[in-house]
Amino acid sequence: MKSMAIFIGLAAGLLFGIATPLSKVMLAQFNSFQLAGLLYLGAALAFLPFVIRKWRPELTALRRTGKKRYIVGTIIFGGILGPLLLMIGLKMANVMSVSIWLNLELVATAILGILFFKDHLDRFAAIGVILTLAAGIVISIHETSSGMLSGLFILLACIAWGLDNHFTAIIDGISPQSITFIKGVLGGLTNLTIGLIISHGALESSYIHWALLIGIFSYGISIVFYVTAAQNLGATRSQILFSTAPFWGIIVAWLFLGEPLSTTIIIAFILLLLGVVFTNLLAHQHQHHHSAMEHIHFHTHDEHHEHSHETATNSKVKHSHIHKHTEQHHTHDHYSDIHHRHKH
Repeated sequence: MKSMAIFIGLAAGLLFGIATPLSKVMLAQFNSFQLAGLLYLGAALAFLPFVIRKWRPELTALRRTGKKRYIVGTIIFGGILGPLLLMIGLKMANVMSVSIWLNLELVATAILGILFFKDHLDRFAAIGVILTLAAGIVISIHETSSGMLSGLFILLACIAWGLDNHFTAIIDGISPQSITFIKGVLGGLTNLTIGLIISHGALESSYIHWALLIGIFSYGISIVFYVTAAQNLGATRSQILFSTAPFWGIIVAWLFLGEPLSTTIIIAFILLLLGVVFTNLLAHQHQHHHSAMEHIHFHTHDEHHEHSHETATNSKVKHSHIHKHTEQHHTHDHYSDIHHRHKH
């Protein structure tokens, strides 16, 4: 399942990467608050059918979870501040410069993880972070600076999303779809309301559906892909995969817009590819302890999930339900996933 999580993480980066140039176009029609709100309302809209279909068990899980404070954190930092700060920075700079600055989300996620969230970086992961940052530096040399003010807003957005990344990796009480829906509705409505107040109620209605469509794919489906990857790989490793987003934009520009693919860009792309490979090589093994607990998250039956089901269930297929973990002491290779967030 780790290989599937890696693929899902890359897909999340692809969907988010194409949002930057599309959002730049939309900013000609909306103010930053309005577009940030519409994008996240689109993210919520993507999973409205799921929430309608599963609202009873999801509401029960939400009431039972002990991670409500982290859900509030995802709404504030991921649903309100992150997209708003990005839109403000994007409005003052060109798409390529903003895409480069967005690599700082990896740095923020890694540093916050080590300092506050019991995440760890083994030697391969550390090499992966360095290679990914080197890729951003190389491509930055190719571009001119868009200004310190724009860069500051993008940096703040990356810090906000770094916190959001760790909060979503910790939440195990409700599904990624419900997390995205809650974040999208509350965060989206907050920013959209502020945007309407600023514009005195003016809103370019002929472009609303396009903004929502971008939100559905680049913020809705992309976020759920990232949450799924983060719960299986840990926030920092998933962020490495997600940090491929700027390069997907480069590929799209080369294939469909006829922009030249320079030697500098090719070198940066190779560095990033090596970063992804190194980060997902496991070199972390030690004796560790699992306390007995009861929670809900997507899983298959492995050494941590050996429970039975009342109804026939294919244990090799990823599924979700409330289950109990017995106390365990063992040694094996592992990521900083939802069962292995510890210091050593």
